[in-house]
Amino acid sequence: MSPTATVPFSTLIREASQRQHTEAENSSFMSDMLGGRLGVAAYRAYTEQLWFVYRALEGAADRLAGDPVAGPFLRPELFRTAALERDLDHLHDGADWRAALRPLAATETYAARVMEVARDWPGGYVAHHYTRYLGDLSGGQVIRGTAERTWGFARKGDGVRFYVFEEIANPAAFKREYRELLDALPVEGPERLRIVDECQRAFSLNTAVFHALGEAAGTQDR
Repeated sequence: MSPTATVPFSTLIREASQRQHTEAENSSFMSDMLGGRLGVAAYRAYTEQLWFVYRALEGAADRLAGDPVAGPFLRPELFRTAALERDLDHLHDGADWRAALRPLAATETYAARVMEVARDWPGGYVAHHYTRYLGDLSGGQVIRGTAERTWGFARKGDGVRFYVFEEIANPAAFKREYRELLDALPVEGPERLRIVDECQRAFSLNTAVFHALGEAAGTQDR
């Protein structure tokens, strides 16, 4: 029996992607933003790029809702696109930001990969779903707190609504349930390892977006 067969999948996927996760968290752009060394324009730019990723991720929800692998993860209380749009309305003072907004090349690559796996590989879609939403429920709350303190957004108000999961009363319990879904994923052996690889890829794609945002903001990766 493979050693990975005895490890809960939620543990395997977390431990196997820890290095990529740390690299994303410690990118210069994210470190400088969380450290208050960047202005609100950088936060706005980050939020703009998230919009492209979540449209790709959530645009596939209806099609995958009945899929035995991806379907159980598609919980409406997680969906973020509407909250992102409300934040962007606020960050752009209600201007028609949709007409002018363009994805960075790194964001375009990221969103294209999400759409590709959503179309062809439900297990890969789960990898991207996991890296995004569990991150939003965890480290994302640090970003919200920083944004509120640094740029004066109302607590859990416009500008940071992306990080506010109003329909999830107990985030800790929700994350436990999510990990149980991962552990019960109806895939085995090589397919599980393939999903782990895609999770690592998802973090790397996210890090590439941070690097691109850092270049635009004038930060340098250390």
